[in-house]
Amino acid sequence: VQLQASGGGLVQPGGSLRLSCAASGSEISIGVMGWYRQAPGKQRDLVARIGSGGNTNYADSVKGRFTISRDNAKNTVYLQMNTMKPEDTAVYYCNVVILRTTYWGQGTLVTVSS
Repeated sequence: VQLQASGGGLVQPGGSLRLSCAASGSEISIGVMGWYRQAPGKQRDLVARIGSGGNTNYADSVKGRFTISRDNAKNTVYLQMNTMKPEDTAVYYCNVVILRTTYWGQGTLVTVSS
């Protein structure tokens, strides 16, 4: 299974970005899909995740600003990030769970700065 993430970049505080992550190489339905982030010198933390039925979980720090969604036909998960803050700066990683095995994408850098 391969995950290809895209959409990172530089954005000003208060701005928006949309991340995408497409999974390929699996003929088995994907379970949970999620986004994590890792800031310099910090551990990798959950940002948001979405189950196969659409149920979602968010980190408290992004609730009301970020929205996770998925397109099961395309095996793709999205992260819409609005009202971004400098503390959102991190490398963002997508992951998926297939039959209790977790797969990670390569990471995409998001920088929030004026």
